[in-house]
Amino acid sequence: MKNITLRYYPYNLELAHVFTVSGFSRTSTPTVRVELQYDNFIGYGEASMPPYLGETTDSVCGFLSKIPVSLFADPFKTEDILREIDAIAPGNNAAKAAVDIALHDLQGKLLNIPLYKLLGKDPLLIPPTSYTIGIDTPEVMREKTIEAGNRFRVLKVKVGTDNDLENIRCIRSVTDLPLTTDANQGWKDKEIALDLIFALKELGVVMIEQPMPKENIDDIAWLKERSPLPLIADESIKRFADLKGIEHLYHGINIKLMKSTGIHEALKMIDYARLYDMKVMIGCMTETSCAISAAAAIAARADYADLDGALLIKNDFYTGLNLVDGKITLNELPGLGIIRNKRE
Repeated sequence: MKNITLRYYPYNLELAHVFTVSGFSRTSTPTVRVELQYDNFIGYGEASMPPYLGETTDSVCGFLSKIPVSLFADPFKTEDILREIDAIAPGNNAAKAAVDIALHDLQGKLLNIPLYKLLGKDPLLIPPTSYTIGIDTPEVMREKTIEAGNRFRVLKVKVGTDNDLENIRCIRSVTDLPLTTDANQGWKDKEIALDLIFALKELGVVMIEQPMPKENIDDIAWLKERSPLPLIADESIKRFADLKGIEHLYHGINIKLMKSTGIHEALKMIDYARLYDMKVMIGCMTETSCAISAAAAIAARADYADLDGALLIKNDFYTGLNLVDGKITLNELPGLGIIRNKRE
C-alpha cells in the first residue's frame, strides 16, 4: 500500500471588511485546511464554516478523524471513496467537501494535468465573478463600490433590510455595472417582495437570490410566477437530494461546494438543473484560493459565478488564483493550480 496520510489544520480567515448580510455580521470565518498525501503528492482541500451552516472546527476535525486512509488506496475510485465517506455520518457537508476537493486536487497532480482538464471543462467559459457589497450604511456601500473600481464586471449587493432601495440607488449613483442581489431570506412579505423586485429591475438588477425564508414554499411559488427577474435558490438547497421539485419554486440554483459536499455532487446538481432548464450559479463562502479554485474548475458550466470569497479575506493561505478582467482565471499547474504559502 502507498504511503497515505490525511492531515488537517484549523485556520481562521480574516475578512478585509465587516461582512453583513440579512441577520448577522462577522469579521472572520473559521476554516479547516486539509492535506491528502499519497506518496510525494499532496492534494489540498478546505472546509469553510460560516455560522449558518452549523459546522464547527471541532465537528469538522472530529469527522475527518473517522476517515480511514485505506479508502484512498486507489485515489481514482472517486464514487466509491466519497460514498463511503458520506456514510460515516450524516451532515458534515463542509468536512466532506474538504476531502472531495483534496481528492480531486490529488488526482490532477497524479496525472500531471489541471483539474479543469481532468473534468473536461473550458476555463474560458467561466462567467465573470460578481463582487459582494455587504449591508452597511449607504455611504459605506457607495465607498465599497468605488473601491471595487474597474476590477469587476458584476456586483452583488446584499439586501433584506428596510433600506434596500436607498442602498441600491447609492450604489447605482457610482456605477453602471450589472447588479445582482441576495436577500438571504430577508424579505418576509411576498407582495412587498414583488414590488421591490420590480423596482430593482428598473435600477439595473438582473437576478435575485433567496428572496424569502426557505420554509415559505407557497409564497416563493407565488413570487416565482410573477417575478420579472430570475429567482435563485441558495439557502433552500444544499445537496442533490434537495433539488426534487425545486424547479417549481425557483428559476435557478446556487451551488456551493461547502453545501454540496464537493465537486462530485455539484456536477450532478448541475445536470439536474440543466434537465429542467434552470439557471446555474456557482457560489462560495468566505474561502481561500483552494476552495475557490475548486469551484472555478466547474464554473464553465454555470450561467453566473460568485467566486469572490478569497478576494474578501486578508490572509489567503495559497497563491495561484488570479482575477483578470473581472473573471477568476485558472493556470496550467496540475490539480487546483495553487501553491501553499510558507506560513502556519
